[in-house]
Amino acid sequence: MARNRAALLPPAQRHLVTRFGYGVDAALAQDVRREGGASAWFEKQLTRPGAFPDGDADEVRRWWPDLDRKPSDLWQRQVKEVRGGWQVMEDYGRWLLVRRIRTRRPVLEKMTEFWEAMLHVPVSGDAHFTWRVDYGDTIRRHALGRFDQMLAETATHPAMLIFLSAATSTKRAPNENLGRELLELHTLGTGNYDEDDVKASARILTGWHVDLWESWAASYVKEDHWTGRVQVRGFSHKNRKGDGREVTREYLRYLAHHPDTAHHVAERLASKFVRDDPPQSLVRRLAKVYLKNDTAIVPVLRALVASKEFRSSAGAKLRDPSEDVVATYRALGVGIDRPSGDDSGVYAMLWQASGLGLSPHAWPRPDGSPVANEIWASPARALGSMSMHWSMAGGWWPTVDLHYRKPSRWVPAKKAVRFGDLVDEVSRDLLHRPATKNLIETACLATGCRTKEKIDREHGLYQWGFPRLLAAVLDSPDHLAC
Repeated sequence: MARNRAALLPPAQRHLVTRFGYGVDAALAQDVRREGGASAWFEKQLTRPGAFPDGDADEVRRWWPDLDRKPSDLWQRQVKEVRGGWQVMEDYGRWLLVRRIRTRRPVLEKMTEFWEAMLHVPVSGDAHFTWRVDYGDTIRRHALGRFDQMLAETATHPAMLIFLSAATSTKRAPNENLGRELLELHTLGTGNYDEDDVKASARILTGWHVDLWESWAASYVKEDHWTGRVQVRGFSHKNRKGDGREVTREYLRYLAHHPDTAHHVAERLASKFVRDDPPQSLVRRLAKVYLKNDTAIVPVLRALVASKEFRSSAGAKLRDPSEDVVATYRALGVGIDRPSGDDSGVYAMLWQASGLGLSPHAWPRPDGSPVANEIWASPARALGSMSMHWSMAGGWWPTVDLHYRKPSRWVPAKKAVRFGDLVDEVSRDLLHRPATKNLIETACLATGCRTKEKIDREHGLYQWGFPRLLAAVLDSPDHLAC
């Protein structure tokens, strides 16, 4: 017990690591202490994530070979009914969940997840699934880089082109979907453009193509590019050449560096990592850092975590469904083996996230997974979380290829322990924080035990009631909030 007490991170450090991670466990706490504290750990996570060996997380990709097949292969396998696109995308969701559970680079994972939600291409779709894994890999490469470079690659990526109907857009019939969402969701924000801007945006993007239903190859068709003067807000171009790729690059760079985009990006970052209604003074400061640093993401994150608003926001954010699932597996220390069959517990993870409201990147609309608490604060979500925590606290479901810790992990073999101290021990293990008075009272109600009651391995709590204690801790705001 003394060993765990010494291992706890101070509250301020725990806040930083929790907000930019998926739950503090012993391994993560050890990484933080090895670096000399959360600030130094965060800096290395931002600038040298490769310094944290991540073999256990990298290994998971090999569990699902379809994730590395070419788009044309994936399509042919679907046509021949070998494996459907929806099954491949389920594999993608499972890969993300297990990777987040295992990773030693949580900041990179968190930021990849953030940008995949903002620059959203849903995993559902009978066409863009062919390119969706590559799209996620593209964002991962830029997640801690520069926004202008990431925007240039994502806006013209085959998955985005297919999803928003730009893959078949031509000068004769420009499709406005991507042109509009690029302005509203990916850069300037709602209300900062008009319909003429949308039309010009769509014309600029004509020429980018994907060979749908055949080779699925991406290309640029000069004959399909709309030519003529274009203007979107302060951007204007003569656009005389049939090859409009350079115009596209200049246009996307302009959007990425626009003050409205800086505000939009800063506000979403602050809403995700500080609180739902971030002070506009903080948003303005972050936007200035973004513009001053040529859209580089790392300086903005440094400024965000250094702010007094961030430091005072502990517990202000509610974990979304996927975060709840990942944090629960990490807290319970569930061991995960490679899937041995269709009944594997790894497959059930996706069902668990869906049961809480949403599996990874399955939000059907272009606006991406919400970052506001109110979306996930419904009674149905609360009941779903309690049900998941209960089934996992008892190790009842899922079980195949999973390994749960036993009550002997917490209850000594030869010495009885007071129930209040046991609750504190479990809280320190699962939540990486001492048990509060409220948590001890809740645990007493959940188990029927008294605070000073002695618990040994002959006690009913150990024999059959331990899941009630674990579930009470997992159902607490200290687990559901971050």
